[in-house]
Amino acid sequence: MAPSSGQTRIAVYPGSFDLLTNGHLDIIRRSQKLFDRLVVAVGNNATKAAPLFTVGERLDVLREATREWSNVEAVELRGLTVEFAAANRAQFIIRGLRAISDYEFELQLALMNHKLNTEIETIFLAADPANIFVSSRVIRDVWRHGGDIAEFVPAATIRALERKSEQKVS
Repeated sequence: MAPSSGQTRIAVYPGSFDLLTNGHLDIIRRSQKLFDRLVVAVGNNATKAAPLFTVGERLDVLREATREWSNVEAVELRGLTVEFAAANRAQFIIRGLRAISDYEFELQLALMNHKLNTEIETIFLAADPANIFVSSRVIRDVWRHGGDIAEFVPAATIRALERKSEQKVS
């Protein structure tokens, strides 16, 4: 059901965000212009390697990086994304796409979500060409090997990584 002209347009942008990259931030920036409220939902992906940051740390980074947008809220995601979206009165789920391989996986998720709740639509946003090769996994690898990642992540991510490094030294 499309929102009526008087209804608040709410979208959920789910992800693990372990590391928050400029690619993620670009999707957030573009999405927050389209919706009255954008809920960035941070969860753990069981298929990915152990996270570098806790959910709480990732939420802190997201809140710092998105503070200029009053309609963006970062919260923890538990359970199914489509159920989370419904509980937050969202009509849309935002997914970013970098490559054809992303599309195949994301299409399966979108179709399952639609089967579970036909009232919630998935919207795919193509990555900005400047960020098309940027992934959290690759950036984490570059960082672990001492590479400069400043052009690929927001300053909030750099500060979080510095704090993480200091904790390991202590």
